[in-house]
Amino acid sequence: MADAVAGSAQAPAAVRHVEETMGTVFSLDVRGGDPAAVRAALDKVVAGLHRVDEVFSTYREDSQVSRLQRGEVSVGQCDPEVAEVLELAAEAERVSDGWFSTSYQGRLDPTGIVKGWAVERAARRLTEVPGVCGVSVNGGGDVQLLGTPEPQRPWRVGVSDPLRPGGLAAVVSAAGVRELSVATSGTAERGAHIVDPRTGRSAVTDLVAVTVVGPRLTWTDCWATAAFAMGSREGLAWLESLPDVEALLITAGDEVRCTDGLATRLG
Repeated sequence: MADAVAGSAQAPAAVRHVEETMGTVFSLDVRGGDPAAVRAALDKVVAGLHRVDEVFSTYREDSQVSRLQRGEVSVGQCDPEVAEVLELAAEAERVSDGWFSTSYQGRLDPTGIVKGWAVERAARRLTEVPGVCGVSVNGGGDVQLLGTPEPQRPWRVGVSDPLRPGGLAAVVSAAGVRELSVATSGTAERGAHIVDPRTGRSAVTDLVAVTVVGPRLTWTDCWATAAFAMGSREGLAWLESLPDVEALLITAGDEVRCTDGLATRLG
C-alpha cells in the first residue's frame, strides 16, 4: 500500500478524484492545467477504468476475458486492449522465467497485470491535457507518478509497513525523474492471494511484502508479484538483475532486504 504526498502554498491548481472500480479504489491527482479541461479528461479516464473492468474482469460472466476463457470468442474478436495486455503478460512471464503467470487453475487470468497497466495508461492520458505538470494515479495502493506536483518539489510515496498497521516502512521520492511507479505485493491487505505458478497453490514464502520501484507500473506490479512468489533470497537476486528497478522486501521475521540502489530513491 502506498500513497503519493505533495503540497505547498505555491502548488499549481490540483484536481482530485476518487473512484471505486475493478474491486478497489482509484485516487487520481492532477496538478496544473485548466481545471475544467482536467475534469473533462478525468471523466474520460474514469470511464476507461470502468471499461477495463467490463472487458477484463474474471468475476463477470459477460466480460470478454470470461468469454475468451470459455472459448466463445477469439483474441481477435475482443477489444484491441486484450491482445495488448496478453502480449505484455507474455513478456512478463518470459522475463520472470514463469514466476509471473496469467494462468490460474488452468484458466486464463490476466488480472495480475491489468490493474498496473490500467493505472499507468490512465496517468499517461491525463498528462496529455495542456498545462498539466504532474499526475499521480493510485490504484489500490500501487502508484504511477508522472511529472512533478510543483516546481522544485518531487512526488513522494509512503510505503505502508505490513507488520505495523498505520506505520510506514519507507518513503520513496521521485526526485530527478519524470516518471516513477511504486507497486507492492504481499499478504497484509488481501491475505495469501499470490499463487506459486509451479504448484497452482498459494505461494509459501518467508515474505510479507515486496515493494518494487521503477518507471512503469505495468512492469513493477508484475515484478512485485513474481518476486514475492520467489521468496526473499531468490526474489532479491532476480530484482537486482533487472534494469531501472529497485525494491524493498520485508520478511515475516521483520527483516528488511533492499536492492543496492534503493537508497537513491528514499527521501
